[in-house]
Amino acid sequence: MKKFKIIFVYILSLIAIVVLTIGIYMLIVAVQEKLFVSEEYLMWIFKYPASRLVFIYEIYLFAGFFYIFKKEFREMGTGAYSAKDNFLKKHRRQIIPIFITLNIALFYVIVSAVTVITNSKIIDYSFLSPQGREYNYNDVVSINTGVYGKKLYIPFTHSKGDFFYIIELKDGSKIDLTEVGGVKNEEHEVFIIEKLDSELVKMNVPKVSSMENFKYSTEHLDKIYTDKIRNILENTN
Repeated sequence: MKKFKIIFVYILSLIAIVVLTIGIYMLIVAVQEKLFVSEEYLMWIFKYPASRLVFIYEIYLFAGFFYIFKKEFREMGTGAYSAKDNFLKKHRRQIIPIFITLNIALFYVIVSAVTVITNSKIIDYSFLSPQGREYNYNDVVSINTGVYGKKLYIPFTHSKGDFFYIIELKDGSKIDLTEVGGVKNEEHEVFIIEKLDSELVKMNVPKVSSMENFKYSTEHLDKIYTDKIRNILENTN
């Protein structure tokens, strides 16, 4: 009975951690939309790799879980860990402000990683440029698009069958339009990317496109979406 209770508590805690992580992500997205997204947007991007830094908060939640439910974790200041524990206690006044400052910086980096796409321009925000840099579509110098194939990717980065559409701007900035934060009228992003792609190809923007792994996208997407992806991949200069 005791083991069943422990397992039950662990399962509930893990579910709570996942739910809280999703909640944190949704809160960040809401803050981004409020601060950076204008009314005339078509779609906006939560840029990679900053978007994946949200999982650091999940690590914090796991650490809190172990601190609450694992006695060994709370008592790791004894024995072999005593020197480390003493160091933390001795320098606590310095460590706490540093930890808070680093997390404020982390939140700022995550929240500011936004690119807004409108009918006439691209506005790219970052931790170095919170006011945003504006680009015309003429400033897009290249396109790289395709589908990720069989490869061992770092967790929470990319997966087999994921569609990507990366534009490079004149200053060397690269933005994957499939890293979507939000889309106007909740339209699926591939429909908007198809329209943008058509305009960019008409403007003779150099485009590298590969159908090599297209079949993997059909494993998890409906035909209405894979048809649009096929149109994008086959639309070349």
